[in-house]
Amino acid sequence: MTLSRNEQPLYRQVKNKIKDRILHGVYPLGKRIPSEPQLEQEFKVSKITVRNAIQELVQEGYLEKGSGKGTRVLRNTSTSRLSKQKSFTEVLVEDGRRIRKRLLRAEYIRNEDGTEPYRLFGEQCVCIERLYLLDEAPYIHYTHYLTPRTGDVATADLGEQSLYGLLEEQEISLTGFRDHFEVGVAPPRVAELLQLEPGAHLLRRTRYSREPSGDIAEYSVGYYNTALQAYLVHYEA
Repeated sequence: MTLSRNEQPLYRQVKNKIKDRILHGVYPLGKRIPSEPQLEQEFKVSKITVRNAIQELVQEGYLEKGSGKGTRVLRNTSTSRLSKQKSFTEVLVEDGRRIRKRLLRAEYIRNEDGTEPYRLFGEQCVCIERLYLLDEAPYIHYTHYLTPRTGDVATADLGEQSLYGLLEEQEISLTGFRDHFEVGVAPPRVAELLQLEPGAHLLRRTRYSREPSGDIAEYSVGYYNTALQAYLVHYEA
């Protein structure tokens, strides 16, 4: 896997990829991650780059290094800046499920007048389309519309990287979001990708994520095949 040679340090890109794999259950809780030489070979980076990435994850409490025993996953949940609610993905991973993301497209698009992306972002915005697989079965289809300030997404490895991690890299911080849930009819393309009959009714989630200024940074629409797994929300006191 080749990393992007952008302004972000290579060790931080490696760190974010390992962290995302931890959060999505690719590297399970209590199990060892691949060895440093294996990670060096996979990411095509130096030994010091991998060590710096792992060291930061150790400091953040995700990994634990053992003398002669490799590096194991110590924690597989993130600390939310917005609430004490665990993310949907974290709940599934804790239940032993595995979530994998497949990037369908990532590009600048021209918004049509009268559409919600046009109202929020004007004539252009960044569009990211992804399919989430639950234990390898098509489960969720997301379309994210992002502020044009997100920058060039062509070099980002969005097949693995967290969307909100991408925004953080662009120094776009979020202070809140609003979700709206309803039953909706899946568009033909979405139904096909989720391997459902045309016109299938699905859980539809619309999200608006805001910056401290109050401007919208992300508008997204997700379709969930809840026949595979109900939508779960977990709160901690």
